[in-house]
Amino acid sequence: MLIKDLLSKGKELRLKALEMYFNAHAGHIGSTLSCIDIVASVLLLSKNEEDEFILSKGHAAVALYVTLNKIGKISDEELGTYYKNGTKLPAHPAPNSINGVSFATGSLGHGLPLSVGIAKSKKLKKDKSTVFVLLSDGETNEGTTWEASHFANKHKLDNLIVIIDKNKIQGIDFSENVIGESASFKKLSDLGFEVIEINGHNVVQIINTIEEIRTHYNGRPKMIIANTIKGKGVSFMENTVDWHYWPMSEEQYNQAINEISNAF
Repeated sequence: MLIKDLLSKGKELRLKALEMYFNAHAGHIGSTLSCIDIVASVLLLSKNEEDEFILSKGHAAVALYVTLNKIGKISDEELGTYYKNGTKLPAHPAPNSINGVSFATGSLGHGLPLSVGIAKSKKLKKDKSTVFVLLSDGETNEGTTWEASHFANKHKLDNLIVIIDKNKIQGIDFSENVIGESASFKKLSDLGFEVIEINGHNVVQIINTIEEIRTHYNGRPKMIIANTIKGKGVSFMENTVDWHYWPMSEEQYNQAINEISNAF
């Protein structure tokens, strides 16, 4: 798939995600819309088969499911079971139930420690593949994230690419109102990461940044701060705390699909 092809997929993936949320009467829509461009960019164009991808912000599982559906790892029929009894596609990813999900995630702050362990294992095995992990900016409040960051830098895990979906909102409030700015360029650089800050909705920038990172291994783990908008593409969801949890009414769903259809 070429970058120009991926640009055309943004609308398709968003519409499919909205349909899943509406049919399930489920929340976490804003979280999926903020990171769907990142997930699609990594899985559709940047990730090699031997690489690992961990979605640490498991509440955005729908972004992962629709992208895995696009590459044929989840069938349309299976996608239709989302959130239903007996499904392999719960609200947060379940381990080993589908191809492409190695760990249960959603207990926030655990995705980076898991990924650091995988990256260290690859180093010991002299495996040259890459470990990608997508965090929410709220997860940088978690002590496990900071502990894993120290470990990654101490052990020079330059096969690790950490991406932060920085939409500036977590479960209960704007992140700066909770414990302050923890997903900052300076703090993460001071830990030892090579930090790059980008637009998390610009797929060309996402892919080019990852490609540039993978051309040089200098002993430093990589951190991409991807600035995003919660609920991107739907006017009444954008940059709004409530849409971390709320499900859509039929009227809201119709407005959302109309806006996405006309915006992308």
